[in-house]
Parts: sequence; structure tokens; C-alpha cells
Amino acid sequence: MQIEGAIIKEQGQTFAVVIVKAHILSSNERENASRQFSKYFPGMPIILMAQNSRGIPTYYGRKDIVAFLSRLQISQIPWKKFTFG
Repeated sequence: MQIEGAIIKEQGQTFAVVIVKAHILSSNERENASRQFSKYFPGMPIILMAQNSRGIPTYYGRKDIVAFLSRLQISQIPWKKFTFG
């Protein structure tokens, strides 16, 4: 399985940001997606990120981390592909 995302360490907190399709954030699937991704990033808060048609990101997850990410340019996030299994 391949996951596009980032692992970020900020102010003593390590968390994972995972790119998902926009419909995941606007549905009941977001909770299930967070649980599924937590298997691949154990012990880390999971933040889901989707972009709209203009490339503007929307984040879902812990409010303090979402607030932090919303202050960043998307290009400042160290994106990479993670391969599991």
C-alpha cells in the first residue's frame, strides 16, 4: 500500500498528515480513514488533508494541529510517499 503524506515534528509533537480525496473529509468516512491510517503511523495523531479544485487544502484532525497546519504554505510540508506491506 502506498500513502502520500508527511511526518512532522513540531514543538515536541510528532504527527502524520495523510492526503485523501476531498469526499473523505466531507463524509462519515473521515473517522474510519483516521483509524485505518493510525495502523501505519502508530502513536501519532493523524491529520487528513484534501485539496479543492483550486489547490486549497482542508485539514481534519486534532484542532491544535489543524490550526498549526493552516498557517503553513502547503509547499512547506515535507510530502513523501510511504510504502507499506
